[in-house]
Amino acid sequence: MAKRTIDGNTAAAHIAYALSDVAAIYPITPSSPMGELADEWAAHGVKNIFGQEVRVAEMQSEAGAAGAVHGSLASGALTTTFTASQGLLLMIPNMYKIAGELLPTVFHVTARTVATHALSIFGDHSDVMAVRQTGFAMIASNSVQEAMDLALVSHLATLKSRVPFLHFFDGFRTSHEIQKVDMIEYEDIAKLVDYEAVEAFRKRGLNPERPVQRGTAQNPDVFFQNREAANAFYDRVPDIVAEVMKQVGELTGRHYKPFDYYGCEDPEQVVVLMGSGAEAVEETIDYLAARGYKVGMIKVRLYRPFSAKYFLDVLPKSVKVITVLDRTKEPGAAGEPLYEDVCTVLKEAGITVPVLGGRYGLSSKEFNPSMIKAVFDNAVSENPKNHFTVGINDDVTFTSLDITEKINAAPEGLISCKFYGLGSDGTVGANKNSIKIIGDHTDMYAQGYFVYDSKKSGGLTVSHLRFGKTPIKSTYIIDQADFVACHNPAYVNMYDVLEGIKEGGVFLLNSPWTLEEMETRLPASMKRTIAEKKLQFYNIDANKIAAEIGLGGRVNTILQAAFFKIANVIPADDAIKYIKQSIQETYGSKGEKIVNMNYAAVDAGVNQLQKVDYPESWADAVDEAAAVAESVPEYVEKVVRTIAAQKGDDLPVSAFDPDGTVPTGTAKYEKRGIAINIPIWVVDNCIQCNQCAFVCPHAAIRPFLATEESLANAPETFVTKNAVGKNYQGLQYRIQVSALDCTGCGNCAQVCPSKEKSLVMEPLADHAEVEAANWEFAVELPEVDVEINPTTVKDSQFLQPLFEFSGACAGCGEAPYVKLATQLFGDRMIIANATGCSSIYGGSSPTCPYTTNSRGHGPAWANSLFEDNAEFGFGMHLAYQQRRAKLADVIEKLMDAEIPADLKAGFAAWLEDPQDAKGTKSAAEQIKAALPAALETVDGDAAESLKYVANNTELLVKKSIWIFGGDGWAYDIGFGGLDHVLASGEDVNVLVLDTEVYSNTGGQASKSTPTGAIAKFAASGKKIRKKDLGRIAMTYGYVYVASVSVGANRNQLLKAMLEAESYRGPSLIIAYSPCINHGINMSMTVEQGKRAVECGYWPLYRYNPMLELEGKNPFILDSKEPTGDFREFILSENRYARLLRQFPETAEDLLTRAEQDAKRRWELYKRMAEM
Repeated sequence: MAKRTIDGNTAAAHIAYALSDVAAIYPITPSSPMGELADEWAAHGVKNIFGQEVRVAEMQSEAGAAGAVHGSLASGALTTTFTASQGLLLMIPNMYKIAGELLPTVFHVTARTVATHALSIFGDHSDVMAVRQTGFAMIASNSVQEAMDLALVSHLATLKSRVPFLHFFDGFRTSHEIQKVDMIEYEDIAKLVDYEAVEAFRKRGLNPERPVQRGTAQNPDVFFQNREAANAFYDRVPDIVAEVMKQVGELTGRHYKPFDYYGCEDPEQVVVLMGSGAEAVEETIDYLAARGYKVGMIKVRLYRPFSAKYFLDVLPKSVKVITVLDRTKEPGAAGEPLYEDVCTVLKEAGITVPVLGGRYGLSSKEFNPSMIKAVFDNAVSENPKNHFTVGINDDVTFTSLDITEKINAAPEGLISCKFYGLGSDGTVGANKNSIKIIGDHTDMYAQGYFVYDSKKSGGLTVSHLRFGKTPIKSTYIIDQADFVACHNPAYVNMYDVLEGIKEGGVFLLNSPWTLEEMETRLPASMKRTIAEKKLQFYNIDANKIAAEIGLGGRVNTILQAAFFKIANVIPADDAIKYIKQSIQETYGSKGEKIVNMNYAAVDAGVNQLQKVDYPESWADAVDEAAAVAESVPEYVEKVVRTIAAQKGDDLPVSAFDPDGTVPTGTAKYEKRGIAINIPIWVVDNCIQCNQCAFVCPHAAIRPFLATEESLANAPETFVTKNAVGKNYQGLQYRIQVSALDCTGCGNCAQVCPSKEKSLVMEPLADHAEVEAANWEFAVELPEVDVEINPTTVKDSQFLQPLFEFSGACAGCGEAPYVKLATQLFGDRMIIANATGCSSIYGGSSPTCPYTTNSRGHGPAWANSLFEDNAEFGFGMHLAYQQRRAKLADVIEKLMDAEIPADLKAGFAAWLEDPQDAKGTKSAAEQIKAALPAALETVDGDAAESLKYVANNTELLVKKSIWIFGGDGWAYDIGFGGLDHVLASGEDVNVLVLDTEVYSNTGGQASKSTPTGAIAKFAASGKKIRKKDLGRIAMTYGYVYVASVSVGANRNQLLKAMLEAESYRGPSLIIAYSPCINHGINMSMTVEQGKRAVECGYWPLYRYNPMLELEGKNPFILDSKEPTGDFREFILSENRYARLLRQFPETAEDLLTRAEQDAKRRWELYKRMAEM
């Protein structure tokens, strides 16, 4: 069999595509790549075993995908889907139906955590355990190879049994792990298919030429009996699966059973589990067996139906204690699901062996040999823990096992490599390429696993690569490395990158430093490790090389070449040849120039690498004197900084609030320092327009006003100029960047309208210390007592952003809108945020970018799910509406009571219009000032009422309810709820951050994706036009609607925000948000938004129902007649340019239609404006 180096998603998709007619899909991490691959293969004409391209259909939600699967199956087409987590749970109703109707199918699931107190995209079994009662058979794969083999078993068995199957493997740990596997070819698959079963299935499909009725309603007299009629089908499943496993084993040489035992012949201890953890247990058993331990394991393959017969067949008679490990938590249950299944089987068989249960690996929590040994040790301890946890420190309910011994169970000769990269620098892509080079061009086995922090591009990535002569079972991260590469010099002071490196290992650093500079730049602990472990230390200035070649911040190819030069995994010359072959394959269609640039990067990576001849004295390096302790909140000190240092695994249970609540305003303590270049203010050129601050996605550059007195102790470099403007006479003005929070996108400098630029991008390293000090001084300046007019672009930027330093991509097109909303309304905002990019950069551990003003007021933020965000925000509105109505009742009654006049005047002012933001703010201050004295003097019923008011003063100010989300939510999965909420007529504000793709899950098409754009799930270009969400909302006549672009018209955006929020009804703002998924230069996102409007791609408008009440046309077209070149604009984005390269035969038609669609939309809006 041919070998290929692929990940688990590819392995499963390979089989699913072969044996399916139809795939109904919806994107969700980490299963999306399976659907993307199916769509891509179909677009390029790949045939399944039936000689057809699979029909791939993207639906509006997972519930929709399940419904489409059901309908397709009911009509006789072999159909599959791919999902995870909440997506799988949305399929539950249809899963019951599919199973109840005995329709053969396979759902491929990348098992992932179900959101509870927090969302997690990582792997455990909480989702698959939530559907174990639906009637689907369930098969678990433990590795990339098994994901292929057992996917085939699942598809063959469902045909033979008529019982639908759920094939699952661990999200990320298996779905995204890259391994060398044996491919099963389609011609071999075809030989195993039961074609009589296929034909019988097709004949059962609904057809008016042989009509039947299914899905009827039944009454109590017959439902029970009919439900039991399927028992025989389920009884046959284990035997069918065993037989199919035997067939697949004969084909592949890899043999499976419904339950497989691994270990010594006469074990005294046996562990039972399923999923990727079984690979690590197997490796640990080998290690322990070599040291005389009598241990073994039962791998669960067929989880449903759970066969007592096949389980007992493999249970060794010698076993004295069994430990069952579940990768899920079922609160309130007697035990977790697998534990209860094993206990039931043993009880019914009369076997009295003690059974212990434990939880491990929730949300991809590490599960390594040291932990596995602790599980075995617990089982034979004097007082073994039952219902234990392993891998955490539970200092609250004390369920956790202590890890007393650190072991290395990896086989001899395994080479382990770790790479610390910056998200979007290409490190992960280069490492995937390296694995494939070694896996596909040598007889070595290769494994790759990639760990990401919660930031978007610009976050930390850690790549774990292993290479060896035998199959690799190490399903855990590397803790003892032969090679470590640090691709960002800032990381040497942020993370312990050399932790666990082996004696004599190799360390590659990307930095601009000489040996002399390293004396002061490298921390003493790193120097000691380098010298004490006698590391081979290499340095290369990859950022300088990349800039000189023209690659920007993409250092991947340079450092990949350097890795192969020094890592000694395969001959360097061979590796360089393979890298260049890959470059030709990847970039050949982009032209010779791009190819040659990357060739030059490879050569530079080899030739400019320098070995560092460090002094022996580094072994005695002394830790620097601790800096004066910064005053930070306890949560930041104990939790945020621990997590940020990649030590979050060490935090105990007691460190966390049980309901997941976290404080706001913590992002400002990160100071990541990830920019290469930052904007430096040229004071004499500045015209004080504040546009740089307006467009900054991260609120990292701001204008400051100050009095002369407050500048008395300013740093020498804190240069200011006289402020311009009638309200600002006598004040000083400065533009200040937070150097360590800036991401270096450069949009501020690009948008600067000064005749000579007043912002220039210069290296962070040259300015970090000075500008960091300037920033700290600036943010401590006292607030100036001036009237700020928020209706102008300039003045709006003197308002404090209450959204700052998020984990959004450098140049993010969404974040400026969020930031502006918090400047205008943040002190009274409540935000419901749909899952997506904006929830990840807005609400990911360990920090919160939403912050507070000097009074401690700021946005209150929450995320429920992806699909229900409009309803979630609507619920917030209902709560405040009802609570404030009660407050109003109490205050109205108090107006008739004997209370102080000043308090009564405050109440009267508040009752005048409780829905007016400015008025209620003023009245609230008056009421709060008068309440203490009133509480002292008033008695009786009025006193009780006053206490109620005093306890609810936070309800006095009218709250601004905002519903944030992307186009995937608003146009697709959440559209039904959004439509209902807008139709309600209630006073809520919706901000749709429209990137025209599902940005957070990697760029899949949504109904917002325009004609001709290539996106995932639209691999050959989208064939239908963009949904006009704004026009749909306008049909109600009472919804405020605006289409805006921060790059095109900042005045119009500001006006729309203010009008929308002040409108006493529902509002919808649709914001054009250029995205990294568009394939654009992210330093030009503001300019891209401007060009989109100029060419007619994105019209600007406002629909204000209040104008209709005045007898005016409510629709205002704010953008001018298009003047830009539409074709030139769209081809500047790779999502359109790729269409010409990859599908030239259809590209012209689609691109022409895209332009026609834009013109048609413009003409329609023009007519609406002229009515």
